[in-house]
Amino acid sequence: MFDEVSQKYDLLNDVLSVGNSRLWRIATTRAIAPRKGMRILDLAAGTGTSSAALAAHGAHVTAADFSEGMLAEGRRRNAGNDLIDFVWADATQLPFEDDSFDAATISYGLRNVSEPKQALAEMARVVKPGGRVVIAEFSQPPAGAVNWAYTQYNRHVLPRVAGVINRDAAEAYKYLNESIETWPAQEELASWLREAGLERVAYRNLTLGIVALHRGFVPRAAKPAVPAAAKPAQSAKAAATKPADAQPTDEKSAEAKPASQKPAAKKTAAKKPAEKKPAAKKPSTQSADAQPSQKKAAATKPKAKDAADGTQAPAAKKPAAKKPAASKPSTPKTETNERGHE
Repeated sequence: MFDEVSQKYDLLNDVLSVGNSRLWRIATTRAIAPRKGMRILDLAAGTGTSSAALAAHGAHVTAADFSEGMLAEGRRRNAGNDLIDFVWADATQLPFEDDSFDAATISYGLRNVSEPKQALAEMARVVKPGGRVVIAEFSQPPAGAVNWAYTQYNRHVLPRVAGVINRDAAEAYKYLNESIETWPAQEELASWLREAGLERVAYRNLTLGIVALHRGFVPRAAKPAVPAAAKPAQSAKAAATKPADAQPTDEKSAEAKPASQKPAAKKTAAKKPAEKKPAAKKPSTQSADAQPSQKKAAATKPKAKDAADGTQAPAAKKPAAKKPAASKPSTPKTETNERGHE
């Protein structure tokens, strides 16, 4: 069905949406927030119109679709764009490894998937933790009057206008109206995203709810696991660091105490040499005293000789008066006896 309308598919969307499809594409692109270096999966990419908008921001886009005719038209239109790769893929069994993309999106194609919940689970699987999944899809306007007018337009006007542009498109857009009427409301689709494992799911209505833009994020599986394992580790670290902190404190106090004692030990050590120096001087003084006594004894000998000459007899008595040493008086006595013998 989509192969037959591939060449005029974008024109039909512009006409039947009264130009709003361009505004919806801009809103979807902003919700994806593409940037240079990102890898984005664009499911139901069709001719690559939405993929080109993402690649314009420097992102590398994998444009996947179930229709070979759509992919062929997309390759033809984007032949010179190296940032877009067109790949055939089944949305319920994506041929990509886990965590292959930074984001995944699908615009107006989730209704056409046989198992939309499985497709959402696959999108969540191939997106990296922390990445986002963005869904742009026709929905049910919440206001009753708008919903009635929208339904009448889809049933009666849309197929006829599509048939004028392309004969084969009339049947395709009749199917479009039927799929929109049976599509779940915004809140139910949000619950599907949560069932797929996405978190922080939110949506907003575009053009009075004719289109709903849903967005969800793949949980950062590593981060919740790390804090859960890290909390004991941190507590263990804290428990380990507390003694470690206490040890440096004890070490500091222990170092401080010897530091205060070491100067005291140095002072006593300084005093001891001072005490030893007088002790060392005492022997020196004694030896000094002994030397003068010997010198005096040696000096008395000439004085005794002078006394023998009869000139300085009193000089021999002065040492005897100062020190009653027996040796000193004995010296003059000996000299006196020697004089008697003489």
